[in-house]
Amino acid sequence: MTGIDIGSDAFQDHTFIGRRYAYEAANVSPPLRWSGVPDDAAELVLLCEDPDAPSGTFVHWLVAGIDPRSDGVGEGQAPPGGTELVNGYGERGWGGPHPPPGDEAHHYVFRLYALSEPSALPDAPRADEVHEAVGKARLAEGTLVGLYRR
Repeated sequence: MTGIDIGSDAFQDHTFIGRRYAYEAANVSPPLRWSGVPDDAAELVLLCEDPDAPSGTFVHWLVAGIDPRSDGVGEGQAPPGGTELVNGYGERGWGGPHPPPGDEAHHYVFRLYALSEPSALPDAPRADEVHEAVGKARLAEGTLVGLYRR
């Protein structure tokens, strides 16, 4: 499987995400850029999850139906052609980092999947349901990890 290169002008891989993007602050989604999407991709799916959440992996952002010819998304915007689904806060769109005060830094894993067919995700899936749904149709994947603590 080929890899997608995903990055951000707001933070580097495995470095801290700025407070601006946190749930208790401006709560805007960070800008992302990507390359290396296979030409035969039918759709991109973007998932941001926190595997360190006390109640289990928490979905912070889930966008399906992203145009596979796109190369990124600006700060505070939805990816081109994408439909923002319901996050772990029960809200549609981005829900920024909000780990319990005093916790070690949590990992916010941004995964971009290139799929060979439409994902047909439910409106508010859990992270494990997303992984399962994209599994068989996944052509390529890219990962970017940001850190945050309060």
